[in-house]
Amino acid sequence: MGNVLYLECSSGISGDMTVAALLDLGADETVLKRTLSSLPIEEFQTKITRVKKSGLDVCDFDVILDKTHENHDHDMEYLHGNDRENDGHTQEHRNHPIKHEHRGLSEIMQILKKTEMTEGARKIAATVFEILAEAEANVHGVKKEHVHFHEVGAVDSIVDIAAAAVCIDNLDIEEVIIPDLTEGQGTIRCQHGIIPVPVPAVVQIAQMHGLTLNVTQTKGELVTPTGAAIAAAIRTSEKLPKQFKIKKTGMGAGKRTYDRPGILRAMLIERQEMTAEQDEILKLETNIDDCTGEALGYVMERLFEEGARDVSYMPLYMKKNRPAYQLNVICAEEDVRRMERIIFENTTTIGIRRIKMERTILQREIRTISTPYGEANVKICQKESGQMIYPEYESAAQLSRRSGKPYPEIYQMIAEQAKKEQERQG
Repeated sequence: MGNVLYLECSSGISGDMTVAALLDLGADETVLKRTLSSLPIEEFQTKITRVKKSGLDVCDFDVILDKTHENHDHDMEYLHGNDRENDGHTQEHRNHPIKHEHRGLSEIMQILKKTEMTEGARKIAATVFEILAEAEANVHGVKKEHVHFHEVGAVDSIVDIAAAAVCIDNLDIEEVIIPDLTEGQGTIRCQHGIIPVPVPAVVQIAQMHGLTLNVTQTKGELVTPTGAAIAAAIRTSEKLPKQFKIKKTGMGAGKRTYDRPGILRAMLIERQEMTAEQDEILKLETNIDDCTGEALGYVMERLFEEGARDVSYMPLYMKKNRPAYQLNVICAEEDVRRMERIIFENTTTIGIRRIKMERTILQREIRTISTPYGEANVKICQKESGQMIYPEYESAAQLSRRSGKPYPEIYQMIAEQAKKEQERQG
């Protein structure tokens, strides 16, 4: 099972901050150097150093370009500054030059294809570039394929993205939790002139991928397009577990200092086992008295397909003695808008009630076991009195049809077989 990564973006996020935090967390520098040395792009150097931020010892990852290929995009030009507190040893890397000035998405993908990296790292890097290209295309009103990558394909951004992908893959990260991205406000000057903060590309990425921005009173750009794209590409959840242990911590330095230290903190965490867990869930409900049964059945299917936890109909009588149905949908808060859109577009209702509810859920897992009639899935729930085993309906029904045995007999057989396997495993 892979690791769970929590990124605390209380000072924003950028590409170099991400790489530095992951290196500090334990990503293999040798593997990273080998990958960067194989990048078929213009001449650059990388430095890995220890610096001080508000008295804290943190890792810094820096991409240094030759004069010919200095980047002038706001993503790095604005972010990079001379207000750096640097001490400790420095590790440098220089690659072999192949001159290019502007790149399209296809050329970026060719660069990744020629780079010596794992397929996992290559997939992450490609996803980040796809997200950046789509955002820039929307901002500038062009097709994704026509985006000029002097904006997102500058050398330092390519190096940052490739390095971040390699580090994520090297740390065997399976899940990434990013609750929100702290951002500043105001305006900055970039290649296109003066633009607002959050910058348009960051706004597009947050909008398209559901990233939560926490805009503060800080004057300046805390979240860069590269940082936002990395977050969007790797995030699997925005909710921290109620209880967890911290296995390891890494801190990556930013290049600017505002009213807060420019630090990205990365943690490898481990969930604490609990027999029951409390969380919040939303219930959507609406009364419908003029919709066909076919439409209601279709709506239920669509809601389940889009991630509803549960959907049910309850018959009732409404005003004027009209028979009707109350639709109830249980879903996560981040899915509410999608659920409501499905209901509004496919039923005749003109209003939906929202109820935020707390719930207690038992710890559970799905396991596959072997039986004389084939494999079956069982749900194992942990109660204070011990474990309970529940065969999954679809598995029991399939084995019943295949064997010709009655469903209750197959259900009992699966439960007994699962119990025996549990006892053998101790």
